[in-house]
Amino acid sequence: MPASSASPGTPRSSAISASSASSSSPSSSLSCAPAPIGNRPDRPCVTELRLSAFAGHRRAGFPLGPLTLFAGRSGCGKTSALRAYEALARLGGGAELGEVFPDPAACVPERARPDAQRRRGFRIGCTADGPEGPVRLDVAVQAEPELRIVGERLSAEGLVLLETALRDPGRRAVQAAWHTAGSAPVTRAPLPDDRLGTALLPLRVAGKTDGQRRVLAAAEQMVVALRSVFACDPRPDRMRGPVPLGSGRLLGGCDNLADVLWRTRTECGRRHAQLVAAVRAGCAGPVADVLAEPLGDGTVRAVLDRGDGPRTALERLGDGELRHLALTLVLLTGPGVLEVDPAGEVPAALQTLTVLADGLDRSLDPRQRDGLLRLATRMCERGHIRLVGAVSDASWAAGTDGVTVVHLDA
Repeated sequence: MPASSASPGTPRSSAISASSASSSSPSSSLSCAPAPIGNRPDRPCVTELRLSAFAGHRRAGFPLGPLTLFAGRSGCGKTSALRAYEALARLGGGAELGEVFPDPAACVPERARPDAQRRRGFRIGCTADGPEGPVRLDVAVQAEPELRIVGERLSAEGLVLLETALRDPGRRAVQAAWHTAGSAPVTRAPLPDDRLGTALLPLRVAGKTDGQRRVLAAAEQMVVALRSVFACDPRPDRMRGPVPLGSGRLLGGCDNLADVLWRTRTECGRRHAQLVAAVRAGCAGPVADVLAEPLGDGTVRAVLDRGDGPRTALERLGDGELRHLALTLVLLTGPGVLEVDPAGEVPAALQTLTVLADGLDRSLDPRQRDGLLRLATRMCERGHIRLVGAVSDASWAAGTDGVTVVHLDA
């Protein structure tokens, strides 16, 4: 995809401006560089999101800490930043391009002009830190006239480990070259143009040379960092009624909250006690317990035990109370409860769950908002969970230890 098809302009982030390598024009050879050194986190995690040309973003780079809040007024690009992160996560999990971008034209910068072949597209990327040091992934996607990945680059410390490019527009494949450092410096082979090549490397690389093993280690770190993502936006209008008993895995809209409470209340007494304490702080009136009641028809409803007899069904709670309850439950559980697809071949102790929460403070009053922030910072400090949220105003969180605030300009 030519650079003119997604021409970059002025950054829209006032917090940071980063120059991102385009994956659309790979170099002709792969160069060597020293192995990364220094302190490295045990759990792979995404530490930077790059939107070189995506929706309303141009040449933008965003630092991601354990708890990151994108802040700005409506239309500044908070939601699109979270959408790009979720898209990378799904591609890292092996999803097809069409599933990830059902409306790819909406991801193309508004004023990007097509080239002579009527091609337009977008570019996104990220950095994942971990045992292998910082690893960069940059992806160029052609949105029109056909959706396809036309360039991808995986690199670490100046060493390009994987590079792909579209050589023949008539074939549904890209030409890939990955670092070998054996009798031949690189290995070349076609890869499909509708999936992320980094996620396919374990199926294509033998791991016989030091170079191949480094490629596999870097690819695994990137995939593990991306895989465990839970996009969450609780919908109070769907949480109030009874729900069928099911898998007990929480959906992104938290529609099946009652089913999850039915499962988790008896799984860990300590965690449930923490949930009750947090809900008590965010709800009006006394709260002795939070539980689910079976209704005899295969459904359950969630209720608050007030400790004085009658129980309060969730249908009587306000939107802020319900969103606070749902977000609290998300922060106190994990991949085994949330509807996510972690890397099954990697021990859970070496993975980090990332929660993406658009409109994190929506409908919350100051007490609920502050309580949720305290819980989130405490959980993120432990290293097994990270939170990336979008808020209209982050002044209430600014200066809090462990919180990274990224201010976006409309």
